[in-house]
Amino acid sequence: MPAEQAPRREVVTGDRKAVRRPAGRRTQLEIHEQTPLGAAYVRSLMRSQLRTGLAALAVLALPVVTLPLFLGALRSPATTWAVLGFACYPVLVALAWAYVRRAERNERDFARLVRGAEHPHEPPRRAPLPPPRADEAPHSARLPARPDATDRHGAA
Repeated sequence: MPAEQAPRREVVTGDRKAVRRPAGRRTQLEIHEQTPLGAAYVRSLMRSQLRTGLAALAVLALPVVTLPLFLGALRSPATTWAVLGFACYPVLVALAWAYVRRAERNERDFARLVRGAEHPHEPPRRAPLPPPRADEAPHSARLPARPDATDRHGAA
């Protein structure tokens, strides 16, 4: 019969802290499993993208509707061709650029929401450094001395 072993005790050096799960994992799970909450998250992204597309369409419709009136008032075929050949494209490129930037920002905001970042302007938190091993010198002792560092008495 094996010898009885005493119960093993662990040494506690601090208070127990609750382990907090990252909020983003739960949100990703909600979306992946297509729960009602996950569907609401996806619908919010789709609504914001739809609003962005409709706003771009409205901005595009204004010049398209007024362009025939403008060209009719010019009464010059050369100016009409110049406007149609050159002046329209910078407006279209600027509109497309603004639309793509807004759509990408919608997706970044959604990804941030899914990851669980409550504060978008706060930098991501880093894991704390592990304590130094007993056989290792403290971090400050491992740093090389700066050549311009001197003590109070002027000695390096």
